[in-house]
Amino acid sequence: MQKIESLAEMRSVAAQLKSQGKTLALVPTMGALHAGQEALIRAAVARADVVIVAIFVNPLQFGPNEVIANYPRSFDADLRLCADSGAHIVFAPSVEEMYPRGYSTFLTEDQTSRALCGPSRPTHFRGVTTMMAKFFNLIRPDFAFYGQKTAQRAAVVRKMAGDLHFGVEIVVVPTVRETDGLAHGVRNREFTASQRQEALAFSKALKKVKEMSDSGVRSPDRLIAEATHILSQHRRVRIIYISIVDIVTMESVREAVPGKTMLAIAAWIDEIRLIDNVVL
Repeated sequence: MQKIESLAEMRSVAAQLKSQGKTLALVPTMGALHAGQEALIRAAVARADVVIVAIFVNPLQFGPNEVIANYPRSFDADLRLCADSGAHIVFAPSVEEMYPRGYSTFLTEDQTSRALCGPSRPTHFRGVTTMMAKFFNLIRPDFAFYGQKTAQRAAVVRKMAGDLHFGVEIVVVPTVRETDGLAHGVRNREFTASQRQEALAFSKALKKVKEMSDSGVRSPDRLIAEATHILSQHRRVRIIYISIVDIVTMESVREAVPGKTMLAIAAWIDEIRLIDNVVL
């Protein structure tokens, strides 16, 4: 497995691979990798000739009240996971090279980023699209892999990539969950035992709403009310949003259409922000 830190080297290597007729898959991450990202890498290995895992803690994705220094880092362990999962290249650029002194160009997507996490993290998706546009321009991947847990991020990047003709297919991989139902995530390692019990309200709410949808309930109000009821029984959970949205546009819907809509949840568990969702 090759490790690349230079943008120029990444561009050169990717261009050489493309000239050889290789298909390239990009798995963008911010490091502190876990089983969810391992699943993305393995899915990419099954789809493309060469898998490039980007490990970059993107400062543009952090809001004014979010401290980038607190984001967990485990680079050596990340490299081992990438190698064990079959990745061919790890791309780990520095912040100084990605955003050199005087950098002033940003990219905004104004449709799929409006709902869900958009209002509570107003600069987040601008950071995502700016970084991904740079990655797509450097690497020219055929595929980019995201987890279902970050469905809105995938939708925003898909819209941006389509609008700007990057020619990359966005592939969404099902959420990987721990044995108790909690979706794998970077923040899970920060939970105390009692906080983790509170966080399980997410999977309980998603499971119940999915059962209701499967039984024929189509009213978003009824489904959202049930999820709200389950989460509100947990005193440490502070709801940011509970919405039923179209899985492509991320806009609220009047009817929960099977296969085309999802229930999305964001909430605080004390000071830890979690998101999760389920396709109905």
